[in-house]
Amino acid sequence: MYLKLVLATPWEVFLILLPILGGLFSFLLPKFNKAIGISTLILTLFFVVFIALKLRTRGAFYHLVGGWDAPLGINLYIDGLSLVMLGLTALIGVGASVYAGKYFTQTQSLWFWPIWLFLIAGLNALFLSQDIFNFYVTLELIGLASAALTALSNTKEALTGAMRYLLVTLLGSLAYLLGVALLYHGFGSVDIAILSNTIESTPAAWAAMGLMSAGLLLKSALFPLHFWLPPAHASAPAPISAVLSALIIKASIYIQLRLWISLFFPLHNFYFEIFFAVLGSIAVLWGSVQALVQTRLKLLIAYSTVAQVGYLFLAFSLALGGVSVAWSALIYLMLSHALAKSALFLVAGNLLHFHGHDRIIDLDRIAQRLPLSTAAFALAGVSIIGLPLSGGFIGKWFLLEASLADNNWGITAVVLLGGLLAAGYIFKVLGFTFTKTTRTQKAQNIPLSMELVPLCLAIMAVLTGFFATPLLSLIHIGNPFGNIGAAP
Repeated sequence: MYLKLVLATPWEVFLILLPILGGLFSFLLPKFNKAIGISTLILTLFFVVFIALKLRTRGAFYHLVGGWDAPLGINLYIDGLSLVMLGLTALIGVGASVYAGKYFTQTQSLWFWPIWLFLIAGLNALFLSQDIFNFYVTLELIGLASAALTALSNTKEALTGAMRYLLVTLLGSLAYLLGVALLYHGFGSVDIAILSNTIESTPAAWAAMGLMSAGLLLKSALFPLHFWLPPAHASAPAPISAVLSALIIKASIYIQLRLWISLFFPLHNFYFEIFFAVLGSIAVLWGSVQALVQTRLKLLIAYSTVAQVGYLFLAFSLALGGVSVAWSALIYLMLSHALAKSALFLVAGNLLHFHGHDRIIDLDRIAQRLPLSTAAFALAGVSIIGLPLSGGFIGKWFLLEASLADNNWGITAVVLLGGLLAAGYIFKVLGFTFTKTTRTQKAQNIPLSMELVPLCLAIMAVLTGFFATPLLSLIHIGNPFGNIGAAP
């Protein structure tokens, strides 16, 4: 009876409605905004579990909003790929919410919780969408909310970074919207399933592909379009930096995957594979080198994100070339990077709170004074480097397997060199956590919850390496990559 109730309930609708209602109530009842925010995210996580049970039982499924099918109505679509992204959003959302409960001042909390919950609603709606115009709407909601949250600390650097991010995200959205208009004018629909059956190799389709891909690459911060990322991530409050790196960038990459899998693959040729491989390779090496020379911890982590985005597009290039295992590499790298990078940014927030700065050379025996934060940084670093048997290791192993299957020795070399450079900047930070500085510094107490959250996220980043088989079987429900030759 209970199983039938779970299977019959449209939990996917609640994933959008619940955070919107939570945001409204947290604005109207500011005294209870923390309790409303955290309980909303915990309920969202439970709903994702119910959807996973439903997906395991029924397979991939649609929900017709209002009972109207496309092209008149809006479809919500759930398969293994969207479920993993929803689960990732819920997990990191709960962690960031618990962390933010102690991180922000009372004044900042008045603005944080409503905008934060609207951001979560936008992310959930994006991962459920099956409509290229709905992708645009949710991208705009996410971009505006992210820009507002980036400026929340109200410093000159934060306002500058937020304004730069806002202009970039609006430019990317405009390019994407122009592509949507071209596809709608040329083929009469914005529903992905309908477009996949009607799209043809026409000038309008090629122009749409270029505009939409360029806008999404700008939002994904792929080299050389990464210029906005380090200032925005380094100046934003720690919970926002974590979500920007772990989820916001991944949302644009997710849309890129959906579009290429369903729409643009028939238009692609070998030059697109080279394009993504070259930009991904430069991103890995450039981002890693820049991270290695940074003197501030948040900037180091931000440039590390630039490098990790490069790995994703290396896997994407191989997947477009027909190497099936590259899809597993891409999704596993997204999953492990999101967990590890959110942990790293939250640790950086702890160090900023503890000392009032994030100068690497002046960490001043943090290993002895904040052992949980140091352990979280080390464990997250294990996954970023790709040491056995972490989630990052599994993702890079799949990526190496794909590059060797394709006889692409260039990508193989980049992956190995990128791992060595990542080890360099991670161990650089860990080395200074044991040394004593000559500067006189004041220290503040760190609430236990602010130390436990990044530690839990870092542990999950490592543990994902131990559950590769069930996670991959979950990801491939509905065969989300089957349209372009990848086996389920």
